[in-house]
This record gives sequence, C-alpha cells and structure tokens, in this order.
Amino acid sequence: MIKSMTGFGRCEIQKESKKFTVELKSVNHRYLDVNIRMPKKLNFFETAIRSLLKSYANRGKVDIFITCEDLSQAQGSVKYNSGLAAEYVKYLKQMGEEFGLKNDITVSSLARFPEVFTMEEQSEDEEELWNGLKEALEGAFTQFVETRTKEGENLKQDILGKLDVLSEEVAHVEERSPQIVAEYREKLEEKMKELLSDTQIEESRIAAEVILFADKICTDEEVVRLKSHIQHMRNTLEENEGIGRKLDFIAQEMKREANTILSKANDLEVSNYAISLKTEIEKIREQIQNIE
Repeated sequence: MIKSMTGFGRCEIQKESKKFTVELKSVNHRYLDVNIRMPKKLNFFETAIRSLLKSYANRGKVDIFITCEDLSQAQGSVKYNSGLAAEYVKYLKQMGEEFGLKNDITVSSLARFPEVFTMEEQSEDEEELWNGLKEALEGAFTQFVETRTKEGENLKQDILGKLDVLSEEVAHVEERSPQIVAEYREKLEEKMKELLSDTQIEESRIAAEVILFADKICTDEEVVRLKSHIQHMRNTLEENEGIGRKLDFIAQEMKREANTILSKANDLEVSNYAISLKTEIEKIREQIQNIE
C-alpha cells in the first residue's frame, strides 16, 4: 500500500504512576525530518525515538509532541543547603557592621535567598520510563501509519483517474496525426491546381513535400513513450511503499514528451490535446508530492 506523507497519530498510556501522551503530525518533505518536543527528563531517549520512527516512516516532516505526567504523591523532595545559608548570614552580619545597619534577617527572609531551598526530583528508573514511553509511541505511530495509508489510497485512486484521462488524450493525438497529413496533401494539391493546369507533372514533388511535412510533425515516438510511461506509473502504483521519488521521475518524463508533442504541433486540435496532457500531468505531479 502506498502512503501519503500527511498523517496524524495520538496515544495516551498510563503505566503505574506515569501517564504518557504522544501526538505527531507530518507534512511533505524531501527526506525524513523529525522534530521532537518532550520533557527534559526524556531527552535521553531521543535517539531511540528517532530509530523507532524510522520503522514506521521513510519521508516527511514529522513533529512529535510528548508529555509525561507523574501521578505519584512524592514527585520530588526539598533540599536544604545549610552551608550556603551560613554564608548568607555571615555576609549579612558583615554588611550590617560595615554600614551601621540593623541586621533584621529572619528565617523566612533567609529562605527566599537563591539556592537555600531547592526542589530535587527523585531519580527515575530509565527502563520503566522507556517501556511506558515506547508503548505510547508505538500506539501513536500505528495510528499515524493508518491515516497515511488511508490518504495514500485516496491519492492512488485520484492518480489512476488522471492516468485514464491522459490515455484518452494520447489516443486523440495518435488518431489525429494521419488526418493532419491527409489534410495537408489535399490543401497542397488544391494549391497546385490553382497554379498549374497539369498536376500530374508535379505529383512527385507533392509526395516529397508531404513526406517532409509528415516527418516534421510526426509524434509517433512521443506517443509510444507516453503510453509506456502511463503504464509504468500504473504498475508502480501497485508496488509497496517508498515510491514517491520514482513516480515523480516518471511524471517528469511524461511532461517532457508532452512538451515535445506541443512543440511539433502544426494543428489546433493536437495543440489543445497537448495542452490538456500537460495540465493533467502537472496535476499528477502535485499529487505525487504527497506520496512517501
């Protein structure tokens, strides 16, 4: 199944005293570009998170948002720095003596000084943290892949429909080409009749002119290659994931053939068909930009 590069996933897991929430979304990108926002205490797992994501996605700009809520009562402890408090008291007394000021220091005011009291988080069990986080990640990543796959199927059907339109336009070009040559010969003969009474004398010259004209406007090779590219794209759409770049290359080749047909066109109908070809191919390329 092909995948779109646009997707979303979310999962919330509670493991004992921890609740993990993982959300991620992605948009188009040439490569796999990952941006992770998570609590500082989980930074240790960044490499592991990136490695895990690679088994679910190959391309796209992915933003991952992770929260970890501690539901336990004892989330941290207060640490008292008696040595630092003694330093503050010492220098406050010294300031009072030097400047003749009243020393009105109290316990509550001393407690407000920086680093006298600090909050110290309890050490975490890394294995326990990772097990809970990994479960939440896998749940979110699985949903993420499901949304990408669903959107990828929609893209596939849309592209197949546009390929049908392309096939019709190519058939019109192929059908019209012999008619253009026949019409040119007819016009040439009429012109000769106006200028000369004996047209039999100029039959060889007419034939030579028609051959030169037919060779100049001939689009047989372009038509054959376009048919081949259309079938190639159909076959590629049936392959597994990771086909976005390949499809884009095929679309570029299709556009080149359509441009050549338009440049050779010496007929209004063929020009219109070629313009329609280019329009549909451009629509296909826009959709392909969304495929992983």
